[in-house]
Amino acid sequence: MYKLIIVKLIGGLGNQMFQYALGRHLAMKSNSTLKLDIHGFKNYKLRNYDLNCFNIQENIATSKDLSGVSLPSDRFICKLEKHMEMRITGIQEIQYIKERKKDFQQEILSLGDNIYLEGYWQSEKYFSDIKDVIKKEFTVKNRPDPINESFMEEISDCESVSVHIRRGDYVSNPMTNQVHGFLGLEYYQKALNLMLENIDSPHFFVFSDDPEWGERHIKTDAPITYIKHNGTKNYEDMRLMSTCKHHIIANSSFSWWGAWLSENKDKVVIAPKKWFNVDTFDTEDRYVASWVRL
Repeated sequence: MYKLIIVKLIGGLGNQMFQYALGRHLAMKSNSTLKLDIHGFKNYKLRNYDLNCFNIQENIATSKDLSGVSLPSDRFICKLEKHMEMRITGIQEIQYIKERKKDFQQEILSLGDNIYLEGYWQSEKYFSDIKDVIKKEFTVKNRPDPINESFMEEISDCESVSVHIRRGDYVSNPMTNQVHGFLGLEYYQKALNLMLENIDSPHFFVFSDDPEWGERHIKTDAPITYIKHNGTKNYEDMRLMSTCKHHIIANSSFSWWGAWLSENKDKVVIAPKKWFNVDTFDTEDRYVASWVRL
């Protein structure tokens, strides 16, 4: 039997990238095969499995792979019967590991093989040891179309600053709004001013799931371009964002990755110091040390 690391993927593209990155790191450490459990998307209407746009090691977990997972909800007698069945059929037992808090859990990196991971794992510390591998694998498979290629050239030729505005369910969904909440215009105004103070001749590129709102409200005397043509091709927006030299991110894993993937060694990244709308989560480990919190 070969050694397995199975990671459950759920949420949007940014969340899936965090989940993959941890799984990839643990698989490399234990010389195991990484499998991606995407079964959750069958009944998850908000998002789709999106990592197939990248040059990742894409091995999708089968029903047989998952049949060995010992879920904590299984009753003792069911676990016993399941264990006996696995011994007979030759299915290996997979230990179930669930994220227990929102900040970094150091002990996770000491886990061995044959584990199933469920959580969001939103910290660079889970994969900083293999950051070059992650950056290489999180490159888009396909060449950009002519429109995006033109934007990439423009972004590369100026002191580009990405501005990401996450609204969508942060505004429309009462439960999501209560936990995350929209940052508000004041944050963006302060961040724009701070960039203007620290960057010579910046050119702002605005990305949003509500592009009309961004065009109405994000204003500055500096050059500004509103990106609103990619629609459902969210990976194209992330590729453009990561091409930018500097970043104003939202309380969103999507723009977190857009900033993190940027290769500019002198990049200025401004992030909201209040990541959640509630104070029960510790978000210290979510930030990269060099990022400015506003």
